[in-house]
Amino acid sequence: MPDVMDINNNILVAENLVKHFPINQSGIFKKKWIAVKAVDGINFSVKQGECFGLVGESGSGKSTTAYMTVGMYAPTSGSLVFKGEDIARPAVKRPMHLKKDIQIVFQDPGSSLNPMRNIQNILEMPLRVHNMIKKGDSIEKKVIDLLDRVELPSHYRFKSPITLGGGERQMVAIARALATKPSFMVLDEPTSALDVSVQGKIINRLIRLQKEFGLTYLFITHDLSLMRNVATRIAIMYLGKIAEFASANEFFQKPLHPYTQMLLSSIPILFEEEAKLKPNKIHSVGEIPSPVDVPPGCSFNTRCPFKTDICFVEDPVMREIEPEHYARCHNI
Repeated sequence: MPDVMDINNNILVAENLVKHFPINQSGIFKKKWIAVKAVDGINFSVKQGECFGLVGESGSGKSTTAYMTVGMYAPTSGSLVFKGEDIARPAVKRPMHLKKDIQIVFQDPGSSLNPMRNIQNILEMPLRVHNMIKKGDSIEKKVIDLLDRVELPSHYRFKSPITLGGGERQMVAIARALATKPSFMVLDEPTSALDVSVQGKIINRLIRLQKEFGLTYLFITHDLSLMRNVATRIAIMYLGKIAEFASANEFFQKPLHPYTQMLLSSIPILFEEEAKLKPNKIHSVGEIPSPVDVPPGCSFNTRCPFKTDICFVEDPVMREIEPEHYARCHNI
């Protein structure tokens, strides 16, 4: 992996980051605790001003990584450093300046916005919590300004979230995240719960906001095709570990890991030019193992068409295969 301890231009650095969830499987005659290995020792760094894409299927650990970043979960072990400051602890134990500087936009705006409050109440709440209202300030003006940033009319402040469409609700959620003037935003699949017709509008607005306010994004998604036009660098997660890591251009031009090739080969294409960039079709076999019972050796060995004997006994380590292009595989 990249030298994650090199803090030059890095705003977020994770080293050997682990999150295991204990589950009680006690029976009548004995007690038994097992661990769900949601995130199992990952290393990555996010550079100032970039959009870092963290991609994987459901259960890969990408959202758990996001929730540790914002403090919803505390890591089981490992380090998580933001602007040189240790943040590997729950949000309730973080100082206010960290809560203000790191914000999140959740996947489903229908559940992340309080239906009992109007938009005015929702957007003014973070302003009040973080003491961003000075004497003589107009709350209404600040809320209208936030709505304007996401291209929503000022009269929307009187509406309830349940009266808005999915795309409009997500715009409100983005406006709420912007209210504290953060430098870092976690985007947890911000378009996956929306109609295709509004996804592009949300993405374009996020790109413009990033340029306008110098934001850094940790973009969580299962949609690789989306990352082609959004991400600066991409990491692929599988069963709690990072399988491949590279710049977006290198990633799509020369995928190395069999799992990455499998994901890319399954992306629908519209033009012949896109077909030329896709790797040969790889058919995976078997099913995704449970994070409670990860197979020995390489965790992808139950599905990999290129597995060899070593894949069943030894877990591969991340190696730099080409400059700034890393993969965790025995057979590359």
